[in-house]
Amino acid sequence: MKARLLDVIQKHWGYSSLRPLQEEAMLAALSGRDALVVMPTGGGKSLCYQAPALLQESVTVVVSPLISLMKDQVDGLRECGVHAAQLNSSQSLDELRATERDVLAGRAKLLFVSPERLATPQFRELLRIANVKTFAIDEAHCISHWGHDFRPEYRQLRAIREEFPGAAVHAYTATATPEVRRDIANELSLREPLELVGDFDRPNLTYRVLAREDEAKQVVDVIERHRGEAGIIYCMRRRDVDSLAEKLRRRGHDAVAYHAGLSQDERREAQDRFSNEKCDLVVATVAFGMGIDRSNVRFVLHTAMPKSIEHYQQESGRAGRDGLEAECVLLYSGADFMTWKSMLGDTAADPQHAASTLRHLQDIDRYCAGATCRHRALVEYFGQSYDAERCNACDLCLGETEEVQDALVVAQKIVSCVYRVRESFGVAHVVSILRGEDTEKIRDRGHDQLSTYGLLKGCTRHDVREWIYQLIAQDFLFQTNAEYPTLRLGSRARDVLKGYAEVKLRQPAVRKKDRVAGSASSSPARRPAVDDGPYDRDLFNVLRAWRRSEAEERGVPPYVIFSDKTLRELARARPTTRYELRGIYGIGDAKLEAFGDAVIAQIAAHAEAAP
Repeated sequence: MKARLLDVIQKHWGYSSLRPLQEEAMLAALSGRDALVVMPTGGGKSLCYQAPALLQESVTVVVSPLISLMKDQVDGLRECGVHAAQLNSSQSLDELRATERDVLAGRAKLLFVSPERLATPQFRELLRIANVKTFAIDEAHCISHWGHDFRPEYRQLRAIREEFPGAAVHAYTATATPEVRRDIANELSLREPLELVGDFDRPNLTYRVLAREDEAKQVVDVIERHRGEAGIIYCMRRRDVDSLAEKLRRRGHDAVAYHAGLSQDERREAQDRFSNEKCDLVVATVAFGMGIDRSNVRFVLHTAMPKSIEHYQQESGRAGRDGLEAECVLLYSGADFMTWKSMLGDTAADPQHAASTLRHLQDIDRYCAGATCRHRALVEYFGQSYDAERCNACDLCLGETEEVQDALVVAQKIVSCVYRVRESFGVAHVVSILRGEDTEKIRDRGHDQLSTYGLLKGCTRHDVREWIYQLIAQDFLFQTNAEYPTLRLGSRARDVLKGYAEVKLRQPAVRKKDRVAGSASSSPARRPAVDDGPYDRDLFNVLRAWRRSEAEERGVPPYVIFSDKTLRELARARPTTRYELRGIYGIGDAKLEAFGDAVIAQIAAHAEAAP
């Protein structure tokens, strides 16, 4: 069976080998066993249900949350010579009827649908007639209350087991903690599922968490060191997206905005421009990204803390999907936690969801303010171990921050100040007291007479504020949830005051005008990236231009024609015959037939023009 799978994969996708866990997932699909597959973004989840579908007699039904995602996957499969179809509300009646005929005739091997359509009795009857034996649930974390992107419509998928007791159900997701995995299996009534969990580490990504100071300048600094490369910039709110996109355009950067407040046509246009490589920068809320398969994104930047580690893993994971080095920058302020709490509003109507949301916020806040290697922190959050002593690919391990000397003493001064103001004031006022500032508020309350007044006089407001947030992350302090939040002693405050606690505080390692923390010139060499061998860059650019033209003519994103990885291999090997093309990654029979002669012609023309 493995040999047949590899033949199918080579024929249609042009891959000569499988990634870790893909073989196990495919064999489970062919054996009729339920499975829960967790692979980080870019890990090859889709192939796990697409390839086995070609070896099965009846159609495989794929549940997908977005119409745009369905369309892109169907277009990509058809370019690979696979008969795939979709049923959604954007189609005409004639298109719907034609698809149904293809399903009943056994011509369609993969059928993409929404969870809402699967819930309709008429559609389920169609599937019974077609004798469907396999369901693949994409973005399966959406069914879990504990997940970061719970969608009530996914709960309708519970009916699959009741309506199709003999069918196998396979759940796929990019991010799921052990708790979420258990919830997915329970909600879908999976029967003794094979659970496959890929490696959550992305060694080609460099993670940086920078204190947000001059946001616009920090964003431009990142863009400038990735000039001419693709990037996604995430903002917390719609108005932030519009404002930042406009600022970038005024500075000469072609940036498109994307958020839920735009019309469906505007969102689709923005997504198409980015996917089709007509624009390299998109500024967006978290509404953007699901189903984006552009593999050459070189940076992902968050202008504020995301609302969960799961969101961050998924959003930052859109960088470097081609295996080459990419950068993930997060601009953080401790105030982000309270901003998110205010935005998410009153969730008391669903206490379980409210508790989950709060816990997710606390987890990502600890990650941002923490002093643990970023790669280690992310991997261990998802229940895996991280063996390397240093990743050499995050701000902490690269030495871009340093530990504060006498951190325990600094912590004692801060915690003592909170105690002496009777836990009744917020961060800004406590910072002013510790720095010995002469303000009316301090004088009126007599806080200039406190023993803690001026104990951190030589420190900047920024540093003291960030240390407070770092102490909150370590449970030495906490902030109330009131409209005007105040600082209180945390569960470990007593240990600090008695001198028992181990405290870690960090600050930027260098403050010089000619060095920006996290700049490319200031960082030691990162680890070698995947597939980083030499290739003809001029030829690569020629092939990219040809690919863009071909994609426009066919009305599909460029990556549907060939990935950047395939183009790099072409630019490295410079094949001149169809036989040589067969050995290139990503070129199967269908693409060889469709594009082989054109690719050979492009390579030959480039060789003739070369000096």
